[in-house]
Amino acid sequence: MDLSFLLELVDPIILGICLVAGYALKTAFTRFPNKYIPLAALCTGVVLAIIINMSGGITPQVILEGMISGLASTGMYELVRNLFDFDKRKTEC
Repeated sequence: MDLSFLLELVDPIILGICLVAGYALKTAFTRFPNKYIPLAALCTGVVLAIIINMSGGITPQVILEGMISGLASTGMYELVRNLFDFDKRKTEC
C-alpha cells in the first residue's frame, strides 16, 4: 500500500505553526498534559487550513490537509527530539 499521496496534503506553513504552538504549550504551561498536545496540534491545523483556504471554500481535502499537517508537526517534534537526544543530555548534566 502506497501512502505517498499523504505527503501532498502536508502544508509546510501549517506544519511549522503547529510545531511552534505545540512546543509553546509544552514549555509554557507545565500543568497542560502532554497527551493533549497532538489533539491541540490537530485542531490548530484544521483552523489554519480553513483560514488559509477561505476563498476556495471548506472541502474535505482542506480539513484533511489541516489534520495531517497538525499531526505531522507532532511527529516532526518527536523526530527532532529523538534524533538529537535532548532528554538524555538533560539527565547527563
